[in-house]
Amino acid sequence: MFRIVDARDPGLNIREFVVEAPRIARKQQPGQFVIVRLTEKGERIPLTIKSSDPEAGTVTLVVQAVGKTTSLMNCLEAGDSILDLVGPLGHPSEIRNYGTVAILAGSVGTAMALPTANALKQAGNHVIFIEGARNAEMIIFEDEVREASSEAYMMTDDGSYGCRGLVTAKLSELLAAGRNIDFVLAVGPVPMMRAVARITAPLGIKTTVSLNSIMVDGTGMCGGCRVLLGNESKFACVDGPEFDASLVNFDVLMQRNAMYHVKECASLAEFERHRAEQLADLRAELDAHERSDGGAHND
Repeated sequence: MFRIVDARDPGLNIREFVVEAPRIARKQQPGQFVIVRLTEKGERIPLTIKSSDPEAGTVTLVVQAVGKTTSLMNCLEAGDSILDLVGPLGHPSEIRNYGTVAILAGSVGTAMALPTANALKQAGNHVIFIEGARNAEMIIFEDEVREASSEAYMMTDDGSYGCRGLVTAKLSELLAAGRNIDFVLAVGPVPMMRAVARITAPLGIKTTVSLNSIMVDGTGMCGGCRVLLGNESKFACVDGPEFDASLVNFDVLMQRNAMYHVKECASLAEFERHRAEQLADLRAELDAHERSDGGAHND
């Protein structure tokens, strides 16, 4: 099992966990992720690796409560444990000196984009970071975003913080003002990434998106994370998660992501009715595992 050493809430329905995972901490590179399983019969979900500390042997994960499993995980506190943590998975981000890069991130995409932004800045790029959220409560890691970038813009849908509007509006504004942008990375909701691709493709700007397709095993065996690039199928877990935005069939991606929407909503509603009981059951199962393992932790 993997012990949680710290847990905090950086934004509305968003929780940041520092977890003991020495092997993952030693190997993690920007753009990679982990697969988490909370219980023996629980679903396996992909989660962002925001950062790692090889000396402390910890990784930092960021979770937005959108379904049953993420909502249950966000009830956990420091001192609790996670049953399984597999990673780092996926290809690392391509880091080189492009010149001027624009990073557009929304929601927990900000956490996944941060290590890549830091690496691109260290590689000598001028990094423009555009973070978007529905409102001020959902702007996260602003100080870290500003540190990782050469210039940063905060965008909110309702105008409650920063500039009013979508991240794509700021990108279009910069391009219309004659800013030369050599590379774009978009990480966040699928509609946002699709909108970015529609802006940059006609201009021939190299653009990468990090795809959040449904995943199960994270090793390319289940086929659940299949994405369509032109006429070619790829697996987000082993071929990605980052892909050339101009090739991604976003319509197919959105259709596949919506396949279990009704069941996901029903499962979340059931969890909300029995939140306390399910959290107690989770902790009881984890305690039983720890006793059977003699207190040993996986790494």
